[in-house]
Amino acid sequence: MISASIVSYKNKPDVLARTIESYLMATNNSKLYVIDNSPTDAAKNICNHPCIEYIFSPSNIGYGRAHNIAIQETLHKSKYHLVLNPDVSFEQNVVQELITFMEKNSDIGLIMPKVLYPDGRLQPLCKLLPEPHQLFARRFLTPFKKVHNHINYEYEMQFTKYDKITEVPFLSGCFMLFRNEALRTVGPFDEKFFLYFEDTDLSRRIHRQYRTVYYPNVTIEHIHERKSYKRLTLLWHHINSAIYYFNKWGWFIDQERDAVNRKILIQYRVNGYQK
Repeated sequence: MISASIVSYKNKPDVLARTIESYLMATNNSKLYVIDNSPTDAAKNICNHPCIEYIFSPSNIGYGRAHNIAIQETLHKSKYHLVLNPDVSFEQNVVQELITFMEKNSDIGLIMPKVLYPDGRLQPLCKLLPEPHQLFARRFLTPFKKVHNHINYEYEMQFTKYDKITEVPFLSGCFMLFRNEALRTVGPFDEKFFLYFEDTDLSRRIHRQYRTVYYPNVTIEHIHERKSYKRLTLLWHHINSAIYYFNKWGWFIDQERDAVNRKILIQYRVNGYQK
């Protein structure tokens, strides 16, 4: 019924092993693909399990393209596919509860649980569809706390309080449980995104035709190191992907984005938006 994929790149062995163990324990050893974009195949030793298919890709083919290897392989074999970051962990009941909820709601194409830092703090990973000024402010205006906090309050959908089942147009790529029917309908990750924004793009495409849902009744732990804030190479990938995303969907004129975001803001009556 379910398959999963993890894309690894120079991840700490103990962290990756914990993610793998979480999935295998939670799914009664369902099929798991580990696509390793690292320069060496050192992680192969962690993947010595009959349910794991280890794929070594030393040329680093990118995040979305690597996950697509597994998605294309399982698209017609399993009902659900779980995309996992290599730095998440979760209890045994998480995946089954999400699947049970999706079984009862056949219009859901994508779901994500509540995500916490290792110290228990909430990660606000439910987002509206991005606008260029929001991303610029989040990245470069952090010293201006009032502006920065105002942008994040809307963009991260903090007004929902993250305590209820919510329709969300952009769900984080750290834990994406897809209905394969939805992936067959809209297609897998856009491989022109090397790293970053591939989850924004795919969430948005699914949101057009299915519900994309945040489900807070189960939680996962995500280390979430935000490496693009620490390494210039990853910052370059982040900026490059943002440019491609806005070229694809629209920069300052994007009527679909505006309509989707307005609907959510009206629903929660945020900042003067009224029905």
